[in-house]
Amino acid sequence: MEIAKQRIYWWNKWMTGTLLVLLLIATPLFTILFKLTDPPGESWMHLKDTLLAGYFKNTVILLVGVGIGTFLLGVSTAWAVTNYQFPGRRYFEWLLILPLGFPGYIMAYTYTGMLDYSGPLQAFLRNTLGFQVVGSIVDIMNLPGAIFILSITLFPYVYLLSRASFLRQSRTLQEAAALLGSNGWQTFLKVALPMARPAIVGGIALASMEVLNDYGTVKYFGVSTFTTGIFRSWFSMGDVTTAIYLAAILMLLVFVILLLEGWQRGHRRFSSNHSISKPLVSVVLPTGKKWLLTFFCSTLFFLSFFAPFLQIIQWVWLTYQQSMNADFFYLVLRSFGLAAAAGLLVAVIAVILLYTLRLSSLPWLKNVTRIGTLGYAIPGAVIAVGIMVPVLGLDQWLRENLLSDRMGMVISGTISVLIFAYIVRFMAVGYHPIDAGFQKIGIHVNEAGRLLGKSSWKTLWRIDLPLIKASVLSGILLVFVDVLKELPLTLILRPFNYHTLATKAFDMATNEMIAESANASLIIILTGIVPIVFLNRMIRKANV
Repeated sequence: MEIAKQRIYWWNKWMTGTLLVLLLIATPLFTILFKLTDPPGESWMHLKDTLLAGYFKNTVILLVGVGIGTFLLGVSTAWAVTNYQFPGRRYFEWLLILPLGFPGYIMAYTYTGMLDYSGPLQAFLRNTLGFQVVGSIVDIMNLPGAIFILSITLFPYVYLLSRASFLRQSRTLQEAAALLGSNGWQTFLKVALPMARPAIVGGIALASMEVLNDYGTVKYFGVSTFTTGIFRSWFSMGDVTTAIYLAAILMLLVFVILLLEGWQRGHRRFSSNHSISKPLVSVVLPTGKKWLLTFFCSTLFFLSFFAPFLQIIQWVWLTYQQSMNADFFYLVLRSFGLAAAAGLLVAVIAVILLYTLRLSSLPWLKNVTRIGTLGYAIPGAVIAVGIMVPVLGLDQWLRENLLSDRMGMVISGTISVLIFAYIVRFMAVGYHPIDAGFQKIGIHVNEAGRLLGKSSWKTLWRIDLPLIKASVLSGILLVFVDVLKELPLTLILRPFNYHTLATKAFDMATNEMIAESANASLIIILTGIVPIVFLNRMIRKANV
């Protein structure tokens, strides 16, 4: 009886702690909703009459443009490498994923430098061909340029999910379509594309989340969106209420995208009968069409990764002697330490949440736990505002009641707040790989440990964690890379004069030190490539 009471006591403690963690993670969402009850200030009225329509128009055009761009590039390349044999196909399977390692803001200023007067293209035209060009060859520092940059950076989301869907489709379906008189193009439009629709829309939704989160690209190109409006309201106008209102509208756009993605799937099922399925066999094309596909994939890879990466390497070669000093290596260590701390904490919290689900039979707990994974769908600027407002209020209360009024900020502007924001933003990134690990081992192993008399904590520590070690490491790695690239959230919540690799690269680029910023950018890109390699291996193994 006493042992049973102790177990109930510790279970209640565990459940209470889990709910508190979920409540903290949901802080930005609750803050935005609560602060909407405050009356608007003068800045909001002026912004509503003059700038709000422009914010909405630019944001929607950016979303639609990038959605179309990522659809065309991602689906076409996924279909090509999955269904046709052409020179270089095996290499393009993973080369076309590499642009994901290029943050949009780094791609933006790299292309600006490449097309500038002193860039390699104009230098070649002047020195080799004798042509003189006034200004940039192509002016990309505008809304169409932002659509181009974000499309070539984000199309791998659609490519990855579409390719995985095409690989799972049965050859039986294609043979049936051929018997009914459909050619390759008709089979693609009428069979393969509808079957892959959930995956394609999911990839476009992920790209749209990144577009709404983007600050560096639109800021550098001078495109006014809701994200730049939040920064302008917060830092230039000092109007918290206006920033809250803009954050609420941006969050509403996110939920509209998620609702549309769920609505298009509905209760439909897009699957084939696995009992009669046959693996896809790639089609051998005529020589001309083979090389046409090679040219298309090569051009896309050149524009989306190879050319800007070579430009980054050249800038590093020109500037590394004056840039890579003791301060730079300290910046690298600081950024890596921050990302590692966030990754570890996300993994710990994810394990606690998922283990609570495994132990509990409460049906509502699973829905409540999903709150912890909402952060990845919310733009970083919105999360930053939703965290900063209560933190500033807590600081004010501490100074008025416990500390001296002469003391400055105690909590806000600290590393702990920044790490907490990373946990909120990237919980889903670490949560899902660990969840997959738990599902793979099943519940029976856990039950066997409990039958042997081990407590819940010992069962987790000695049985579950060793079995899901690879999944936990994957979650930590993914969070590590995302934190290293994160810009808008870090810009708002970082301590004064505190830089990470992302903020340093962006600040130097906006101060016209593009070549010098390449040193920090190169480390971000190379680090971002690591999980991409693992991701490609997972897709290949899953569909062998």
